[in-house]
Amino acid sequence: MKSSVTLKHNMHFVGDLDGFDIPLDAGAVFGGRSKGPGPKGLMLTALAGCTAMDVISLLRKMEQEPEHFSVETEADVAGEHPRVFTAVRLVYRLKGDLDREKVEKAVRLSQERYCGVNAMLKKAAPVSYRIVIDP
Repeated sequence: MKSSVTLKHNMHFVGDLDGFDIPLDAGAVFGGRSKGPGPKGLMLTALAGCTAMDVISLLRKMEQEPEHFSVETEADVAGEHPRVFTAVRLVYRLKGDLDREKVEKAVRLSQERYCGVNAMLKKAAPVSYRIVIDP
């Protein structure tokens, strides 16, 4: 895995990750123009993507196919520098006729065994989650 960022203008960078362009920028208060997400936000998106891919893969192996599936992430950030995450929360939202025990097992396996992003982040801050299943 290899990544780089190249400065475009002010605080606007374009990242290259395995040939995919990812815009990054800071908000106006930091000299940017909000032309892309910030690095910490991308960490939350990486966490959501990592665990979501684990969970959907596991659910499909368990013959559970949700009508809708999303993962929301939210983090508290320290007030002083370095402004690290102090707590991370995930919400798994699913819809459909699903076996709750199987959903809980898939999420637990992702949290405890498979999601490398979660494993890295939980060394820095507590990560908690909840599961919401709508019929």
